[in-house]
Amino acid sequence: MKTITLYRPVGAKELALIESSDWSEFPPRLPEQPIFYPVTNEEYAVQIARDWNVPADGSGFVTRFEVEAEYLNRFPKKVVGAKEHEELWIPAEELTEFNSRIRGRIEVIHSFTTEGPNHPPQTRFTDDTV
Repeated sequence: MKTITLYRPVGAKELALIESSDWSEFPPRLPEQPIFYPVTNEEYAVQIARDWNVPADGSGFVTRFEVEAEYLNRFPKKVVGAKEHEELWIPAEELTEFNSRIRGRIEVIHSFTTEGPNHPPQTRFTDDTV
């Protein structure tokens, strides 16, 4: 089965909820959040985590995960700024289905704090059997 690598910049609260799922799913959206938007490239995810999450929350993290390619075909890519600012817009009511299409674990690949980048992140999961 073919998968596509996606990225999701998150803050500490969302990261804790991902961890509580055993690194297998993203938490439900809040009522004021009708869209779940993973991004298609690492650079854009880093930019959001570093430049938006850190000033807003004091820390930011970039997660990486694999999703079934055939399933993702139903969601058009959206460019929301420069050409590298590419996202998929998943309606909040589709998030349970989206989570069921994640293959392997969600892993943290970058972390940023008000003190600067911390590489490698303290929590990192890889699963070579997937």
